[in-house]
Amino acid sequence: MATIIRRPVSAPNFPSLFAEFDPFRAMEGLFRVHPAADASLRHAEFAPSFDVKETKDAFLFKADLPGVKESELEISHNGNRLSIAGKREAEERKDGENYFMVERSFGSFQRTFTLPESADVEQIKADLSAGVLSIVIPKRTASQPRKVSINVGDAKKQ
Repeated sequence: MATIIRRPVSAPNFPSLFAEFDPFRAMEGLFRVHPAADASLRHAEFAPSFDVKETKDAFLFKADLPGVKESELEISHNGNRLSIAGKREAEERKDGENYFMVERSFGSFQRTFTLPESADVEQIKADLSAGVLSIVIPKRTASQPRKVSINVGDAKKQ
């Protein structure tokens, strides 16, 4: 019968084969297409990431949208749902140009967010500046927290 000895990975005299293994990098490598592959396989969806933050007075949305024109962007709301849609056009490629890498994505995108009841959807403001979309949705004044004063009664009246 064999004896199995389990040694900690951090032992100084026992190098680990998996010390440098990053599972997220491995998954990224599986889904990427080699640059020399067929151009029709290299197209990736354009899916901008959003930052959403709540402050005392408002909800703030920010997204990096480089290359998206204001005319190609649509922001709408239906009830408590905020929808942001747009598209970034691919650059025109000319015959005879040699591309060694094509990593930037293009195409259409749409994101929908469910807003809390405290959002004042009638006061939404949006700004597209230097490729950054900023949306501010103020909170309704009735839903903002306010301090409640406490009246101290006279202890002798009891």
